[in-house]
Amino acid sequence: MPITIKELHIKINVDEKSNDKPNNRGSKGGNQDEIITACVEEVMDILKRQNDR
Repeated sequence: MPITIKELHIKINVDEKSNDKPNNRGSKGGNQDEIITACVEEVMDILKRQNDR
């Protein structure tokens, strides 16, 4: 018998005081647009799969 998960709660903690190398987000503006486009496409695929069930 398959198990169906109706709700999933995810909790994360983000530590903004990182000692890693700084991210230069502003220097690659085109790259950010590509990442956003890829994320939107992935979310749309997930929603389509959920609706197909």
